[in-house]
Amino acid sequence: MSFTFEAYRPYYKENLKLAVPVVISQLGHTLVHLSDSVIVGHFAGTISLAAVSLVNSVFVVAMVMGLGISYGITPLIAQFNGQKNFEACGRLLSNSLFINFISGIVLFVVLYFGAGNLLDHLGQSPEVLKQAKPFLLLISASIIPLMLFSTFKQFAEGLGFTRQAMMISIWGNVLNICLGVVFVKGLFGVKPMGIDGVGYSTLIDRTLMAFVMGFYVFKSVNFKQYLQRFSITYISRERCVELVRIGAPVAMQYTFEVSAFSAAAVMVGQIGPVQQAAHQVALNLASMTYMIASGVSSAAAIKSGNYFGAKSYTDLRNSAIASYHIVLIFMSITALIFVVCNQWLPWIITSDVRVIAIAAHLLIIAAIFQLFDGAQVIGLGILRGMGDVNVPTIITFLAYWVVGLPLGYWLGLKVGLGANGVWYGLVAGLGVASILLYMRFTSTTKKHIENYIFEDTLKV
Repeated sequence: MSFTFEAYRPYYKENLKLAVPVVISQLGHTLVHLSDSVIVGHFAGTISLAAVSLVNSVFVVAMVMGLGISYGITPLIAQFNGQKNFEACGRLLSNSLFINFISGIVLFVVLYFGAGNLLDHLGQSPEVLKQAKPFLLLISASIIPLMLFSTFKQFAEGLGFTRQAMMISIWGNVLNICLGVVFVKGLFGVKPMGIDGVGYSTLIDRTLMAFVMGFYVFKSVNFKQYLQRFSITYISRERCVELVRIGAPVAMQYTFEVSAFSAAAVMVGQIGPVQQAAHQVALNLASMTYMIASGVSSAAAIKSGNYFGAKSYTDLRNSAIASYHIVLIFMSITALIFVVCNQWLPWIITSDVRVIAIAAHLLIIAAIFQLFDGAQVIGLGILRGMGDVNVPTIITFLAYWVVGLPLGYWLGLKVGLGANGVWYGLVAGLGVASILLYMRFTSTTKKHIENYIFEDTLKV
């Protein structure tokens, strides 16, 4: 065992150095929703918290779809950088900005007008719906600046510059929390806005983050050689198709998983607002660990893209396995924390003892799926870095929508296990995804290594 880990030691340090800033900036997306829930849960009450849960369960589907599209640039940038093709990087940024801006507008329209009408037909509590709809408008509008921020962030991270997005995310979340408390509570002469207050704070925060991240990319000397071919005149159909070819399947991968959790929120909402609020509490806490694993996954995608572009397939495989080790160790620790502290962690978000009692049980189930969740997101990142996105998309659909959700619906609403039953189904979906994605990674990398050795033998 010591010999096995020794072989991966150089990759642990290399991957962690790249991953830590990415993890922190990735956490920024989840911390926005967590801070919204904390502020609303403590200052606005359980019904408002249920409304946040309902809107976030819809918004997060659009958010991960948009972020998935923006991720299309990262493996391509990493591969071109590995090939020293700097001019292609600038052209990619031009096309990525165009695609992501248009995507942001489309997602806003679909979210507000489509999801806004859909909410009336999901069997939700009328008092929850009354607060949810105005909040939906504000949070939907924030997806446009979020897409622009993500474009610049993925471009910089694909080139190995991860610290700046991390710092912007940290200060953005500080601003979001401060403004949220002021707007919701009504401080310094501001009229109390209730749930709408966190909507305004999120919109302002994401707009400023997009501006600052764009300013950094265009003004930093780090990107001067990459931006020589950046211009609106370089927007081309071929480049856009190339980005969408990677980004669209990635968007679908994330959408299948996150929409399963969103559908679970709707199922739980049919049981009652207290259960729905408890689902939001447990999901917020579990999302924190997921986004950390997702950050490691993004770093793994970058390293895989670098090695894949340079045809260093053995390094690619070793680096990928090292990323698996890192995430599995981390998720084991968080699983233990969820089990030991399940009665206390919900107090971070709410003081309603009814919500806390249900959320505590859900955290035990969340502890069970920690390893599965970490393994599947790492598998997706590694395969994305290699440009392998179509088969993983099919795997995620089967895991969550053929296995996880139907099982959760049957256990939760038919058998009568309630929110716990819905979450048991999610565990099953994550387990299937993690196993199949690992099998795909193993077979794909072994095939690349064997083909490379064969080609090298023919040259000799």
